[in-house]
Amino acid sequence: MTAIDAMPTPDLAAIKQKQQATWSSGDYHMIGTQILLTSERLLEALDVHSTERVLDVATGSGNAALAAARRGCEVVGIDYVPALLDHARKRAEAEVLEATFMEGDAEALPFADGSFDVVTSVFGAMFAPDQERTAAELARVTRSGGRIGLVAHTPEGFIGQLFKTNAQHVPPVPGLKSPLLWGTEARLRELFGEAMADLQVRKRHLVFRYRSPEAYLDYWRHWYGPTLKTFEAVGPDGEDALRHDLLELIGRFNVAVDGTMVVPNEYLEAVITRR
Repeated sequence: MTAIDAMPTPDLAAIKQKQQATWSSGDYHMIGTQILLTSERLLEALDVHSTERVLDVATGSGNAALAAARRGCEVVGIDYVPALLDHARKRAEAEVLEATFMEGDAEALPFADGSFDVVTSVFGAMFAPDQERTAAELARVTRSGGRIGLVAHTPEGFIGQLFKTNAQHVPPVPGLKSPLLWGTEARLRELFGEAMADLQVRKRHLVFRYRSPEAYLDYWRHWYGPTLKTFEAVGPDGEDALRHDLLELIGRFNVAVDGTMVVPNEYLEAVITRR
């Protein structure tokens, strides 16, 4: 028996339930407001036209969906966290934008084949446990000649390393592929394969700015589900060690010299043209 054969088969349904609970904890909207730039950049890279129909998968509180709506597109945003969809609807109302937000699963999109000209996902689809099925669904609902726009954390970037640090304290489920693979060109080519006529990738940076590394950590511990759940999992006995390692990580990436935090986070922006 090879090492690969010996790997356990993860219970993807159970993992999805746990992930949904993770993203429902804290309030990802409070993180999403700080990464608006990634969605605006992606919509420009996709060169969307106001006559196009756009689907934003794992929309969260609607960053990419609203970016498309601002450009006059017909927009649907889908996510499996109802509270985040409520945020998205309130934001659309506040900006007087037209967009539909609905509850749903990236692994089972409730749309016919080729329903959309453009399909996007910003730091979203990458976390679905069944990567192959998710990629197949994104491709399925995109029309021939349409575009799929993806934003994902790279393994080497700050957030990628944050997940690696978390995993040293709370190991991931055995056999589950890392979501950070979506931040590599090689994995995207594997996932989309023959469905892809063209792939353009670009590494970009989003800068996180906080009053101090400690302020960043406290903010993300309160609002960001994965960080919140990691601290819960280690409990009081492991909290100091986790906090120490995360602050050390910030120190490696921090370019500020005045006591504040200025951390460039690398991510991958991908535009896939559907065959």
